[in-house]
Order: sequence, then structure tokens, then C-alpha cells
Amino acid sequence: MSDITIRPLVSADRAAWTPLWRDYLAFYKTTLPDAIYDHSFARLTGSDPSMGGFIAERDGQAIGIVHWVLHRTFWSEKDMCYLQDLFTAETARGSGAGRKLIGAVKRKAAELGCLRVYWQTHQSNTRAQALYDTLAERSGFIVYRQALD
Repeated sequence: MSDITIRPLVSADRAAWTPLWRDYLAFYKTTLPDAIYDHSFARLTGSDPSMGGFIAERDGQAIGIVHWVLHRTFWSEKDMCYLQDLFTAETARGSGAGRKLIGAVKRKAAELGCLRVYWQTHQSNTRAQALYDTLAERSGFIVYRQALD
């Protein structure tokens, strides 16, 4: 088995990104219209320096993706980096791809001068939490949200 490589998403990755994004959304029991796929991928690979993504590949096959977004905070002059979406294909779980994707976001955030990288996961996602607990500290915060439409 060859090594896993991580690189920034580029526009030519659309065909490889789409099934991973679809599987990520299915994991969280969500579906989105095709227009959102188009819009999201354009943002990930566009010229906006405050967001982007990485793709993990092994043996020429895409096995994982991660998306990140920078945002301001009142707690620092530096930006925060929110690791918004992380997904590895079922066949690649436990391969180190998730760890490498998180590492890529961490390096990008450091390069951009961010204060920290943070992310969240569903409380039922215990497999991911086993990895996350080795990489970061749990904040103890509970997320609340309100839809606006």
C-alpha cells in the first residue's frame, strides 16, 4: 500500500470531491441540492483566501477531504480557523488520512497566522472522537443553533 498524500483542492478535483462530500452529508443524514455542491466547490477552489480545502489520495484515488474557514474573533487580533468538514472514505478509516488532513489544516492556519484551529463533531461520532482526543483538547462547550429561514 502506498503512502497517503495531502494537497490543496483544485478545480480539477470536482469528480473526486463530489462522492466524498455526498458520503459526508449522508453520514450526517443530510442532502443538499446540486446548486449547493456547485457553490461550495467553487468557494473551496476559488480565490477567497479565507476558505479552502484539502484532499487525501492513496494509489491515485481520493480517500478523504477537509474544508476550513477563517473568521475574526473578539478574543484576539488573529483569526480563528474553523475546520468545518472532515471525511474519510469507509475503506480508508484508520489509515491515518484523517490525522494528515487535520495536520494540513493546522499547518495552513499557522501559515496564515491564526490563533487556533477548532472543530466540532456529533456526540455519536465516537470513532472520530478517538482520533480527535489524541490531537486536541475538548473545549467543553455545547453548540446551540437557530435556523433563520
